[in-house]
Amino acid sequence: MTTKSLCARAQEKSRSRRWATQVASFAALRIAAYVNCAALVTACVFLLINGVGALSWDFVFDSPRKMMTEGGVFPCLVGTFLLAAGAIAIALPFGVACAVWLNEYGKQGTITNIVRLSVANLAGVPSIVFGLFGLAFFVTALGFNVSLLSGILTLAVLTLPVIINTTEEALKQVPGAWRDASLALGATKSQTIGRIVLPAALPGILTGAILAVARAAGETSAVMFTAAVFYTPKLPESVFSSVMALPYHMYVLATAGTEIEKTRPMQYGTGLLLVALVFAMNFVAILIRDKMQKKRTN
Repeated sequence: MTTKSLCARAQEKSRSRRWATQVASFAALRIAAYVNCAALVTACVFLLINGVGALSWDFVFDSPRKMMTEGGVFPCLVGTFLLAAGAIAIALPFGVACAVWLNEYGKQGTITNIVRLSVANLAGVPSIVFGLFGLAFFVTALGFNVSLLSGILTLAVLTLPVIINTTEEALKQVPGAWRDASLALGATKSQTIGRIVLPAALPGILTGAILAVARAAGETSAVMFTAAVFYTPKLPESVFSSVMALPYHMYVLATAGTEIEKTRPMQYGTGLLLVALVFAMNFVAILIRDKMQKKRTN
């Protein structure tokens, strides 16, 4: 057998191994995607089966009554929405500004490495630690007490790493040639970033905001020490008012209620309503992102 034929056989075997590895890798990724989808569908179906019976107009738009064994969750719904929306309103501009500095202005060196390490560590901190930080700093040290403002600021700190990381990745996807072309035409760096880079990265930035909204709306530990209370039938009158929140309300019903078994349908109904709220907020954000992306492409 000639050297040429041996080389051809070796190349054929190498191609076969690469093809088999590729097929196995894609199969594993496909299975992982199916498992994730199945877990999500199973959880949603479980909540739907057990909680749909509790849903009604009174449940959605009424306040809790009789030690929360009757009535609805309207104050919890409003509190959750205000906490999530307020957190994103604060975290988004700060997160985008930090990502712009890291990607566009910050030179590779000790300072940028420290900032990136700090963001990475912040992303890995458990939410209960954020809750204790909010209790010690916003509630006690700054004197905001258990209020909507304390909860919003705590959730803003909690969601910052998500926004910073996704925004920085979105900025990296903008071609460097676009920046060079803008600068060559006489635009300043700030004008290039504001008119070229940020609009191009906007879909990725909004994706980070969507992920942050989902996390902020579903947090329990971060708000139970800073914003949420066991029961209040009133809607917040100012940012210094305490609120009820759907995740904490569900936790209270399941662990500290006076009649836990009696309120079981309300627990599932609250969970189902929380999932629906997060889905609705994400859906609106996705529509806004797609609309902005279409305007940019047209």
